[in-house]
Formats: sequence, structure tokens, C-alpha cells
Amino acid sequence: MVTEDQIKKWADEAEAGYDVEELKRRGRGRPGRGAEPMQVVAVRLTAEELEALDAMAAKNAMSRSEAIRAALAHFAA
Repeated sequence: MVTEDQIKKWADEAEAGYDVEELKRRGRGRPGRGAEPMQVVAVRLTAEELEALDAMAAKNAMSRSEAIRAALAHFAA
């Protein structure tokens, strides 16, 4: 829920103006992982595979994506 204080803060910020160059520097979307564009690949997993993936990711303080990339790097080595 948005509070009156938050609305006032946003309004004050808008009235003061935005630094366009700063907004441009922020960019959009997720930060890249390299110089080349990445591909999104859909993979179907069973409930058991997903459970194992999540457990491995949590054990290693990784996201699902990081865990999948690590497993692929290990497999390719």
C-alpha cells in the first residue's frame, strides 16, 4: 500500500526535476553477463528435478539460473 508520505516524496521529486543523464545511465532490464546478447532457453523439469535444483542452489547460495549455468559449465568441462 502506498502511503501519503510516499506520494508526497514522489511529487516533490518530480517537481524538482529529474537528471535525464542519470536516468539514461541506469538503463533498462537486467544487467548483461557479457559482451554478446544472451539467449533464453526454456527447460522442462519434473517436480523432483526442480526440488533437487532448488536444494543445490540454496546450499550454494545461488539462484536457479546460476545453479543451472554452473551445472552446464561442469558438464561441458
